[in-house]
Formats: sequence, structure tokens, C-alpha cells
Amino acid sequence: MKLHVIIEQDKAGYYVAEVPALPGCLSQGKTYEQALDNIKEAVEGWLEVMESKKQFDPAHLVEVAV
Repeated sequence: MKLHVIIEQDKAGYYVAEVPALPGCLSQGKTYEQALDNIKEAVEGWLEVMESKKQFDPAHLVEVAV
């Protein structure tokens, strides 16, 4: 899965990472690389939580490519 990530440095010097496609999926790090590693972990956690919240009928599952 590929997602766009925005990483910006804040006034305190930390790097803040956000995934616009996943509301509330944010992380940070002291370095750019650390923020990138942390946001990958945050994405995995976000997806895991969302999957556990929603029960769905596999018969209605459709896969699309864009």
C-alpha cells in the first residue's frame, strides 16, 4: 500500500508526520528518519484498529485499483 505522508519540522525542532488519507494518523520524531519510522508504525496501528472496528460480509468485499 502506498500513502502520501507530509513531514514538517515544527518550531521545537521535531519532525511531525501526517497521513492525510487516514484521519488522525499522526506521529513525530527527533529526526526525519525517526518520524518516518514512527509514521509507518502509526499507519499499521491505524489500519489494525479500523479493521477491528468494522465487521463486514466478505461476500460484499470488492477490490479496486486506481
